[in-house]
Amino acid sequence: MTVLEQPGSYRPTPPPAWQPRTDPAPLLPDAEPYRLLGTEAAAALDPALLKRLYGHLVRGRRYNAQATALTRQGRLAVYPSSTGQEACEVAAALVLQERDWLFPSYRDTLAAVARGMDPVQALTLLRGDWHTGYDPHEHRVAPLCTPLATQLPHAVGLAHAARLKGDDVVALAMVGDGGTSEGDFHEALNFAAVWRAPVVFLVQNNGFAISVPLAKQTAAPSLAHKAVGYGMPGRLVDGNDAPAVHAVLSEAVHRARAGGGPTLVEAVTYRIEAHTNADDATRYRSDAEVEAWRAHDPITLLERELTRRELLDENAIRAEQDAAERMAADLRERMNQDPALDPMELFTHVYAEQTAQLREQAAQLRAELTAAGELAGPLEGGPQEGRQR
Repeated sequence: MTVLEQPGSYRPTPPPAWQPRTDPAPLLPDAEPYRLLGTEAAAALDPALLKRLYGHLVRGRRYNAQATALTRQGRLAVYPSSTGQEACEVAAALVLQERDWLFPSYRDTLAAVARGMDPVQALTLLRGDWHTGYDPHEHRVAPLCTPLATQLPHAVGLAHAARLKGDDVVALAMVGDGGTSEGDFHEALNFAAVWRAPVVFLVQNNGFAISVPLAKQTAAPSLAHKAVGYGMPGRLVDGNDAPAVHAVLSEAVHRARAGGGPTLVEAVTYRIEAHTNADDATRYRSDAEVEAWRAHDPITLLERELTRRELLDENAIRAEQDAAERMAADLRERMNQDPALDPMELFTHVYAEQTAQLREQAAQLRAELTAAGELAGPLEGGPQEGRQR
């Protein structure tokens, strides 16, 4: 006889002590992605915000095109384009205040640039010159993350630490749909919800994890529904509707700053270009599918709204395009200059205080470079004490 077969031991329902920890209803995302453009609500949108978003989108599209060209010219080792996803990138940067932190993935260089970073610095990692290429503290942008989703627990840790210190800081962590299949994604969401950390997770669902479609990654109704299992709100938004993404992220950031805890936002968008220059996207998706998404282009959608409200004319469009060309020309000119690299900088920003092993390795490399005639005079870029770059 088993325990459950013993008289009086079996309960047909859970014991009275069991109660849901959280009411799931307020956490559930909308049935359809939230939209503003093309709806009656668009009439109330701030014209200044719309024009600011539009300018960033136009420059972002040109930035993506120029970076892709630099890859073909051998000036970048690889470039994961965010063409088609610019609304997510720009909105993520613009909703944050100066004291907040952005935690990007490898595809989110445009978000870093929209936050104010020098485009050349944002591309340094992809050029192969530095592990990061910029000071994360300068613009509050964490190092670009190539491993999938590993930046998410870091974002939670920073946000939780800031809250413990009493700092009014929010972390916004970006990840692709493929990253939601990683363990780091689930661990980050669980910790964030339990600690009520002031962090916002932005999932850019662009349809594919390289060549794997979303349907082969998850059977969930949407990625936003995954939030409910961790006890945080899930929001579903049209990722090509720039003001809608900005509004949803603004609400989530405000909620986090006010002590309401984390939010998971799924932005439904599309990766128009291939995964990277090493990918042949024609092997797993049709041209017709790509063209259908081109008709839902974030720049076209916003331009249509601005034109309809007479906030944008041909002269204004041309002015934004000219500004984008100037940005691209400057990026092209500076990226075409061969960088002056010092091998000794490998040891400069590893630890705040150099270890004995690093000092020994640096001395060995210095001796080898000196013997080869590649170092002259006192070492300028050798082991120094400094924070990670």
